[in-house]
Amino acid sequence: MAGDRIAIVWNPAKTAREDLRKALPATDAVLSWHETTPEDPGRGAADEAIKAGAEAIVAVGGDGTVRAVAERLARSDTRAELGIVPLGTGNLLARNLGVPLNNLANAFERAFDGAARPLDLGWVEAEAGGETVRSAFVVMVGFGLDAHMIAETDEDLKSRVGWLAYVESLGRAVNATQVVDIDLAVDGGEHERMAGHTLIVGNCGTLQGGIRLLPDADPADGELDLLLLSAEGIGQWVDTLRSFVWDNGVRRLLTGQDRAASADTAEHGRARRLEVRLSEPLMLEIDGDDFAESASFKVEVQERAVLVR
Repeated sequence: MAGDRIAIVWNPAKTAREDLRKALPATDAVLSWHETTPEDPGRGAADEAIKAGAEAIVAVGGDGTVRAVAERLARSDTRAELGIVPLGTGNLLARNLGVPLNNLANAFERAFDGAARPLDLGWVEAEAGGETVRSAFVVMVGFGLDAHMIAETDEDLKSRVGWLAYVESLGRAVNATQVVDIDLAVDGGEHERMAGHTLIVGNCGTLQGGIRLLPDADPADGELDLLLLSAEGIGQWVDTLRSFVWDNGVRRLLTGQDRAASADTAEHGRARRLEVRLSEPLMLEIDGDDFAESASFKVEVQERAVLVR
C-alpha cells in the first residue's frame, strides 16, 4: 500500500536479495530488509522490523520463516500485518491460504496490496529433557506418520523432486510408526484413554499434493482440528491411505469434489485446548520441522492472533 512501511524478512539461504528486488511491485512504500540466520529463522528479524515501525512484515522463505515471524507478531501488541512469499518445497500455510506458489512477483503483489484477514495460531508446550519448551505453529503439530514422513525424507531427493520426496518416504514411515497409549483431555475435560500411532492437531488441513488431512480445518474459526490414526496391519493401512491420499488427495484434484475421510481407523475431533500424555516419549513435529521428543504436551489456539494479507 502506498506510504506503508514494509519490512521484508528473508532467508538468504533460499534466494538472493537481488532476485527478490527484481520481483517487487512498483510501490511508494518505505522498504527495509532483515535477514534471518540458521540460529534464528525470523523472530529477531521480525522484532527489528516491529521496532522500526513496520506496518507490514513480509516473510520470505519456508514454513519455518513464516512461523517465526507469525509467532513474533502474535506475541506483540503491534498492528503490523503479515505477508507471505513462499520459497522451498513445503509452504503449507501458503497452500492453505491460496498464496501464489513459484511466482515471486504475484506473491509479493499480494503481500504488498492484499486485504488482510485474521489467522489463528496454535501453541504447543512440551516437556522434553527436563525442560519445558514452547512454540507457535501455523499449520499443524503432532507425532506419528506425518512426523516420520518428515524425518525419513531424503533431503537430496526433496531438493530435486519437491513434495514427491515425501511419498517416497511413506513406506519407511509406515514401518517406523508404533501404536502407543494416549491420554487426551479436551477443553479442560477429564483425560480419556485411547490408542494410536498418529495424532495430528491442525490449524490448517491441506498437505502437499492437495491431500486433505483435515478436511474441515479452518485457520480462522478459533478451533483446532484433531486426527487420531490407529491402523495396524497391511489391510488397515491400505484403507487409511486410500482415504487420505486417494479420496482426499488425487480424486479431489481430478473431480473437484470434497470427500470426508472414511477410514475406520481414523477419528476426528475439534478443540481449543488439548492435553496429551503418552505411554512413551515420541518426536513431535511442527509445520514439518522436528520440535521435541516428549511424552507430555499441551496444545491451544490463539484466536485471530495475526492479520495476514
